[in-house]
Amino acid sequence: MIDISFSSLNLISIAPMTIILLGAIVILILDLLVSNFYKGIYISLSAVFIALSLVSTIYFKETTSGFFELINIDGLSLLSQIIILITSFVFMFLIISKEKFREFECAEFYALFLFMIAGYQFMVSSNNLMLIFLGLETSSLALYALIALNKKQKALEASLKYFTLGALGSGFFAFGLVFIYASAGSLDIIDLIFTPNIDGNEYLLLLGFIFLVGAIGFKLSFFPFHTWVPDIYEGSNPPLAFYMSIATKIAGFAVAIRIFSTFLLTGIPLIEYILYIIIILTITIPNVIALLQDDVQRMLAYSSISQAGFALSCIFINTNEGLVALFLYWILFLWTNLGAFGLLWLTYSKNNTIHSRFNSPYSKFSGLIKTMPLLAITFGIFMLSLGGIPPFGMFWGKLFLISSVIGANHNILAIILLINSAIAVYYYLKLIVFMFLKEPNNTKSYTQNLTYPMVFIIAIALLVTIFALALIGIIIPYIEYYLFNF
Repeated sequence: MIDISFSSLNLISIAPMTIILLGAIVILILDLLVSNFYKGIYISLSAVFIALSLVSTIYFKETTSGFFELINIDGLSLLSQIIILITSFVFMFLIISKEKFREFECAEFYALFLFMIAGYQFMVSSNNLMLIFLGLETSSLALYALIALNKKQKALEASLKYFTLGALGSGFFAFGLVFIYASAGSLDIIDLIFTPNIDGNEYLLLLGFIFLVGAIGFKLSFFPFHTWVPDIYEGSNPPLAFYMSIATKIAGFAVAIRIFSTFLLTGIPLIEYILYIIIILTITIPNVIALLQDDVQRMLAYSSISQAGFALSCIFINTNEGLVALFLYWILFLWTNLGAFGLLWLTYSKNNTIHSRFNSPYSKFSGLIKTMPLLAITFGIFMLSLGGIPPFGMFWGKLFLISSVIGANHNILAIILLINSAIAVYYYLKLIVFMFLKEPNNTKSYTQNLTYPMVFIIAIALLVTIFALALIGIIIPYIEYYLFNF
């Protein structure tokens, strides 16, 4: 008889996830007991449980394992969870809007949102591919439903497309598990390095890697697995699109760091070539397509795909400087993207009155400097930051990122990154041209969603974007502490 004690499970290792899951259950029970829906209560409850989970995450001061080492709370896990939880917390501020939207007016949204966070937390807190797979599926299924709760045709189509392609990505992951287990006899990522007979099974291992690239590539929107992103962003409301651009990606990057870094250490040359080609295509093709967009939200969707390619280059070079640059880049991207999508949400309308299809066409912002100058200037700063124009936030992120690529002697890759950064400036400036150089096409106010919490969080994003250089000296030591000294 096997004797399993609670102490051997080390329940403290799943404390952050348990708090989030408890919050989801409390919301479901409250929905059963209370007949009337009070949006403020559910937002407050969600924010409280997210904050408690964040506090419990910061509580960890050393690497902790639990549940027979299926759970691995290390520095990478904690840093990823902190970013995910901060993103989730500020998301709560964004959805406090004046207008009522169907998806935010039901308790199921908040329960599903918390289940999705828990899925991300499990994803980033294990070296076991099976548990990563379960976390991926939990978060994905919740996200499909969150998009569909809008119940508009575009949202339902986007959710169905995401679900269909997500099922394909899950199949890729499952096939990858099969080939990796066949080659290494284990589903633990670390065992891939120390398997003695790996040389004789390198073709099986390579097949496993290719399938995992497909699965992770779908989650992180790498080319050619990116086709779902623009439609999902268009079908989602701006706050949810912002959340997917940050939290979903950072969870995927944490998994990619564990898996890709390990595969790069196996010494199979084809693995490097595959990643190199994916980086170049992921950065370049969405960048070119973004030039042709007529809608700001779709432009930001293609932009986020290209940004994912930039981040993948940090994993590819496989250096400590690269990992620091990745997290610095994504933290700065968090606040700049928060500001951009926050302003789109502030101007969002239930009924499209300017364009038959898009809610945020470029023409909607024509002459905004004359009708709403403060909004135009703020939006312009976020666009300049996304374009990597100094002295704004993303400039420093790109500077550190490209410097780390050059430091790893990948000079050609660095040149490709620079060229694509220059291309990206054009479509970010396109919105500025519409706001500052064109005549207004209407005098309608675009502040129908304006609330004080929304203004507060956008103001914080603006301050971080403008004074990023002063904050980098604070952020980098924390990143290095969690990644290398934990």
